[in-house]
Amino acid sequence: MKEKLLAIKDAAEQMLAANAPLEEVRVRFLGKKGELTAVLRGMGSLSAEERPIIGALANEIRQFIEQKIEAKAAELKAKENEKKLQSEKLDVTAPGKEIAFGSRHPLAAVEKEMCDIFRSMGFEVVEGPEVEYDYYNFQALNIPENHPARDTQDTFYITDNILLRSQTSPVQVRTMEKKRPPIRVVSPGRVYRSDAVDATHSPVFHQMEGLVVDKGITMGDLKGMLELFAKKMFGSETKLRFRPHHFPFTEPSAEVDVSCFVCGGKGCRLCKGEGWIEILGAGMVHPNVLRGCGIDPEEYSGFAFGMGIERIVMRKWNIDDMRYLYENDVRFLKQFK
Repeated sequence: MKEKLLAIKDAAEQMLAANAPLEEVRVRFLGKKGELTAVLRGMGSLSAEERPIIGALANEIRQFIEQKIEAKAAELKAKENEKKLQSEKLDVTAPGKEIAFGSRHPLAAVEKEMCDIFRSMGFEVVEGPEVEYDYYNFQALNIPENHPARDTQDTFYITDNILLRSQTSPVQVRTMEKKRPPIRVVSPGRVYRSDAVDATHSPVFHQMEGLVVDKGITMGDLKGMLELFAKKMFGSETKLRFRPHHFPFTEPSAEVDVSCFVCGGKGCRLCKGEGWIEILGAGMVHPNVLRGCGIDPEEYSGFAFGMGIERIVMRKWNIDDMRYLYENDVRFLKQFK
């Protein structure tokens, strides 16, 4: 039996040296039906003196085979890892792949710049709902039902009393209802009007309106503030033109234009041949609007203004068609990184 055990040891070594599958070696020699197990089952035929000797030898050979299998497994694992490292080796000196970074949309970038300018002048930025009541969008702004001014601000109605706001002026009314003068706020946001799409109009666009209410506010304060904003936004050489106008919620009122940046004032498609581009409307807050918000027009006065952010973007970057801003063409947008 001793010879059988030694033969099993030699056979196991030979198989491992020949890179036989490790599981095959384990099953052949150490499994329940393996050769070493078969020898141990025959130990009952041995004498009492031989059993401990053969038993010790069998355990020694079992441990020997198990250690050889573990050592071979570790060796194969190390070779596999080395091969994997070689196949996955990176050349750290090779140029890396360019990572594409996004940037703010030109509309968002200009809106932020405008907000920063007004904050530097002491304004607070406030927001309000895009789905608005007729009262805040029209009635509280001195535009009662059937007033002709509603035609120029025709918007999209959800019910007879709920609509998509046609301007951010409702935020001014909501602010005056909640806050007492002095008030100095700007309200940027998206607005809606049933306009046909062309180079300077869209049914969905962005607007920023401002409001100042305090004692002793005059039209001169409004003009000075707008000129300061224009110079910060467009440069120190910027020229503005104030034209008398009518808005139901301001009195007196004015339209404010900048000279056309495409034709230089000669007249073109963008400025509709006029040489000037309207960028905002402004005026002194109508007493009826102040009174409706619980502010005494005999004690306080104020001015308000509103401008389309798209037109500011176009003026700032010499864009001649606002539809470019909505088409999501990366070739166009990446110019503004």
